[in-house]
Amino acid sequence: MTPTTPPGEQPRRPMSDEEYAVLRARAALWAGASALITNRLGKVLIQHVDYRDTCLLPGGCVDKGESPAHAAAREVMEELGIVTVADRGLAVDWVSAEGFGARPSVRFPGEIVHVFDGGTWDETRIAKIRLPDHEITGIEFVEPAQLPDRLSPSDARRALSALRARINAAGTVLLENGLPIAPTILDRLAVLRTARTELHYPWHEGPSPHERTVTKVQGWLFAPDGRVLVLLEPETGTAHLPGGVPEPQDQGNPASALCREAAKHAAALLRTPLLLGHLTNPRTRHTHLRYAARFTDTGAPPATGPNTGRSHTRILATPEQATQLFDWGEQTTTQLAAVHRGRRRLGLPRAAPQPVTELPRPYQQSAVASPL
Repeated sequence: MTPTTPPGEQPRRPMSDEEYAVLRARAALWAGASALITNRLGKVLIQHVDYRDTCLLPGGCVDKGESPAHAAAREVMEELGIVTVADRGLAVDWVSAEGFGARPSVRFPGEIVHVFDGGTWDETRIAKIRLPDHEITGIEFVEPAQLPDRLSPSDARRALSALRARINAAGTVLLENGLPIAPTILDRLAVLRTARTELHYPWHEGPSPHERTVTKVQGWLFAPDGRVLVLLEPETGTAHLPGGVPEPQDQGNPASALCREAAKHAAALLRTPLLLGHLTNPRTRHTHLRYAARFTDTGAPPATGPNTGRSHTRILATPEQATQLFDWGEQTTTQLAAVHRGRRRLGLPRAAPQPVTELPRPYQQSAVASPL
């Protein structure tokens, strides 16, 4: 069909290349790239710089003719002296002038910031870091919940969103001023914005010594696809494994305590729990037990919390995703290995990497028979 010009209007002529270039240049934006790097304990690498009073993730501006991925790798090399490859994007953030908060004299036009996964660095690689003679005055690894205290508000939002995207394993997320335009359950509950549950007790295989008092029993509760059940506090997003404190009605049976607490707080009915090991408090004679078990249907909704009046949010995550929601220190790796040994004894598959999903309420077996 041949286009026509409405009556009374002059026909439009095509723009020249020069006119089109001027039009697009009027909408020019800054471009930046950064790398999210963590250590084995899940702490985030941040840099102290000599030109601002807040810290930054490694990164900087994208040079003319440079790709964001190349810029992120170049900045890590220039700032930390480490060769890396930026081949996995975590987030792309549209930063508005209002969100950036720049002074009018900066004439900030808006910015697109790409956040790449810089990986998990071990002690050997961290020891090879060499800082430049200027700009970077120091580095440290901090808990995710400390990022809002160390970074600017927009940088902290972006870093936490990128970290949740890494845990969620759902690909690159799109942000506006640091917040996802399609938030996941981890974003909606602001997971990692509050300090992770800390428990730096030594891990031991097998049962607890008789002379120690069991003060907590928790379980790695498996769905048929090999994922585990994790509880999130509705107000803070803090993560917990299902379980609780043994009570007199349990008659000294820790497995009975786990089944009771799992039904109460997670609406999960368990098959026979399998003891994995225990954690000992070096300052007391107390111990925490950890079990593995399959969980099955129940139509009853989880109990509400006494303080919030709201029930826990229940998510399914791979064991690897789950451990990133806790601050367990050096025992994380050994406990995770025990979890997978228990999974194999239960005859369950290793869960494939996939996004975290929220369990519906009430819980039905069909909800975990296949990925949600």
